[in-house]
Amino acid sequence: MLLNWTASPSSGVTGYNVYRSTVSGSGYTKINSSAVGGLVYTDATVVNGQTYYYVTTSVDTSGDESTYSEEVQMVVP
Repeated sequence: MLLNWTASPSSGVTGYNVYRSTVSGSGYTKINSSAVGGLVYTDATVVNGQTYYYVTTSVDTSGDESTYSEEVQMVVP
């Protein structure tokens, strides 16, 4: 599942974390091992027929993380 998002307008952002849940609005688990440097991430662990809910956070040079982005729903055929 290819995910992409818009860059954070905040200064000092060095990467992004991607979180996934199978329940809308809660239960998010980070799925990337280290901050994603770009605006694209491939979730290679999805299961066919499942609906997933994704949010991202931005990370700055100090390692501080933003609040969750708006949630996006993705259905794997």
